[in-house]
Amino acid sequence: MAIEAARLSPSLAAAAAFLGRRSPPTAPLLRRLCLLLPRRSLLASASTSSSRASSGGNGRVVALSSSELRKRRGSTSSTPTPGEDDKLRSLRRLFARPDIAIDAYIVPSQDAHQSEFIAECFMRRAYLTGFTGSAGTAVVTKNNAAFWTDGRYFLQAEKELSHDWTLLRSGNHGVPTTIEWLNDVLPSGSRVGIDPFLFSSDAAEELKAAISDKNHELILIRDFNLVDEIWGGSRPAPPKEPTRVHAIKYAGVDVASKLSFVRSQLDENGCDTVVISMLDEVAWLLNMRGSDVPHSPVFYSYLTVEMSTATLFVDSNKVSEEVLEHLKKAGVKLKSYEAILSDVERLAEKGAKLWLDSSSVNAAIVSVFRSGCDRYMRKRGKTGRQIGKEASSDDPTTKKRGVQNMELNGLYKASPVTLAKSVKNEAEIRGMKNSHLRDAAALAEFWCWIEEEVRNNVALTEVQVAENLLGFRRKQDGFIETSFDTISGYGANGAIIHYNPTPDSCSSVGSDNLFLLDSGAQYVDGTTDITRTVHFGEPSPRHKECFTRVLQGHIALDQAVFPERTPGFVLDVLARSSLWKIGLDYRHGTFSEHTNLWP
Repeated sequence: MAIEAARLSPSLAAAAAFLGRRSPPTAPLLRRLCLLLPRRSLLASASTSSSRASSGGNGRVVALSSSELRKRRGSTSSTPTPGEDDKLRSLRRLFARPDIAIDAYIVPSQDAHQSEFIAECFMRRAYLTGFTGSAGTAVVTKNNAAFWTDGRYFLQAEKELSHDWTLLRSGNHGVPTTIEWLNDVLPSGSRVGIDPFLFSSDAAEELKAAISDKNHELILIRDFNLVDEIWGGSRPAPPKEPTRVHAIKYAGVDVASKLSFVRSQLDENGCDTVVISMLDEVAWLLNMRGSDVPHSPVFYSYLTVEMSTATLFVDSNKVSEEVLEHLKKAGVKLKSYEAILSDVERLAEKGAKLWLDSSSVNAAIVSVFRSGCDRYMRKRGKTGRQIGKEASSDDPTTKKRGVQNMELNGLYKASPVTLAKSVKNEAEIRGMKNSHLRDAAALAEFWCWIEEEVRNNVALTEVQVAENLLGFRRKQDGFIETSFDTISGYGANGAIIHYNPTPDSCSSVGSDNLFLLDSGAQYVDGTTDITRTVHFGEPSPRHKECFTRVLQGHIALDQAVFPERTPGFVLDVLARSSLWKIGLDYRHGTFSEHTNLWP
């Protein structure tokens, strides 16, 4: 029988191999424990390998370019090409255009909705840098190109970045943040450009304030994205997949009731309109689903909810007659996706009081809103100073108007949908349970199949394993697609966090090492995400030790008693302490920030 560790670390497999790699309730709090071996280990730990950084005379860590990293490792996997990268050259050429005139440009990973996973046409950072991981930030100046990513992707970034890029490992000692780096490399008074659609309002304000310390100016380039300009005709077309109605038997609550709740929150907070920009919140609120983003049942859209109406901003080609009737029944009208800015501007100019979640609503929307508010106040003959005085007064009517952060008509507060969506109703809970039961049946069939194949010495690659698992899931009722790319990693490959095997580079699965399988599925009634670490033969003593210490971390967290609102990092030591005792650690957070988004 295969030895199985439910919900064990993805990296447990590789940690041991080198020595012979979402709902808050009662589920284990460990999302993934990705082990890094101690300095004496054969594993190239990002925190210990001298090939990843060098120390200056003062002990400070100095970031090295990807080509230098490869040179020190003696790698031949990627041969640097002399001269400046064509994409960087083209991008820098745009810096000098009179209508742009910037000294640096920041390219994040997100789309206009701050999504972690995005449609291919919005993968601008991946196009520019060649790095295909889900997290990272690129910054290009006239003379430098730097890329930041976290510990999950250090190994992948070293492989994928060209010699033109300097890799900066976020979280490592001595590694500057993007803001610190910009303030260090740019001369005083420089202009830093961003696409305001790709930054939340909070993120843009933080960036603006931080770079102003060196007299730099933040430039919001709203009319076009510079990477799109150089991408040109080869850029993938925006997704056009149709939306669908999420049946009431799965949703549990109809759209009218959900909108009624949001309107009660508007009234309670003295607002006229709320802008919803998070894709999962729009889908949940309207009982709709889509396929615009791989592995996620969302569709690109915005939603505004007013006291008597609601407007969905979406490509109308995605809306079938059935969906249109569904929306009309709930009193929701349609406008084009691009019309969100003009509508927000219109509401601001007529003095509407808007609720904006500045942690998720992009800076372009907030910028347009503030400009509209300024015009509204000028019409009323009030200056900015007068607005500030009014906002700080004790007049209860002023407070009722949603005054906050020195602005008269804006309430900057967490979206009213966020908490409502996280509290699951009976139908949603039932769907979550049922989808996990069907998924478990698919996995039971899969484990039976693969164990027999390995026992019979059938040659199986990591890719073939993932494809066969998909086949078992497809047989289950309500299956839609996978919930993320299956991580099928044998032996050392399990150490690569978010490892994605490819036919030309994957390993074969056997009985001599640990095998990691991290996979999930989207069903019509729920989402699954399941990690298993197994051994099809006889695990070594080291395998067992690593396995046990990860289990000890799970138990320590499970038994912890702590005050309400205790932040996760306070409990983090409980998960790590058993590993620390033998010099092991893992390179990312212990606690998932994601709630169970679906159903």
